Amino acid sequence: MHVKGFSQTHQQQPTMATSMTHLFVTILLVAAHTAFAETNMLQDFCVADLKGAKVNGYPCKDPAQVTPEDFYFIGLASAAATNNSTMGSAVTSANVEKVPGLNTMGVSISRIDYAPGGLNPPHFHPRASEAIFVLEGRLFVGFMTTAGKLISKHVNKGDVFVFPRALLHFQQNPNNAPASVLAAFDSQLPGTQVVGPSIFGANPPIPDDLLAKAFHIGPQEIQKVKAKFPPKK
Repeated sequence: MHVKGFSQTHQQQPTMATSMTHLFVTILLVAAHTAFAETNMLQDFCVADLKGAKVNGYPCKDPAQVTPEDFYFIGLASAAATNNSTMGSAVTSANVEKVPGLNTMGVSISRIDYAPGGLNPPHFHPRASEAIFVLEGRLFVGFMTTAGKLISKHVNKGDVFVFPRALLHFQQNPNNAPASVLAAFDSQLPGTQVVGPSIFGANPPIPDDLLAKAFHIGPQEIQKVKAKFPPKK
């Protein structure tokens, strides 16, 4: 009898465990389905009313006023001038502010052009991951992990490279010929924060002694660097 009871007890445990697993999986699936359903579009589109008040995005334009131009942008067709840039690069963005039809769609695209020796300096996008497709030329690209590891590679025409959301990254053209890429983002307005201007051109300015301690250099060196980054208005 003791052996039989032992056998029955151990036969029941897997059944109970299996039932609990099925219940847990069911709850997860229901929760996932509910979350997905709540984020579905409730209309065909929501063209941005760029003059309306922003509440984590733009309100919808009256559908009767929507035109094909709300979904159209020609600005990426040609290379942008890079000779006016101190870094030798130029970014042309096709985000919701340029293409109102992108509102609520969670995507945008940019073109980046690089002069010979040009650099898109270290920066990050707080609201998006980025994937670049090399249109022309050859670039050295990379990003920094939060552990301080540099993940970098030389990429050529036709290659794709991905930068994870909110991680510091860069693109450099070390060659004697121009280069260009198309960059895709999973946000209608990714945002861009460039390290140098953000830190040394802050308005109001970050105190010199704070920066001197953070970068292990003297206040005079901080002043010299700040002189290269006029405060943002």
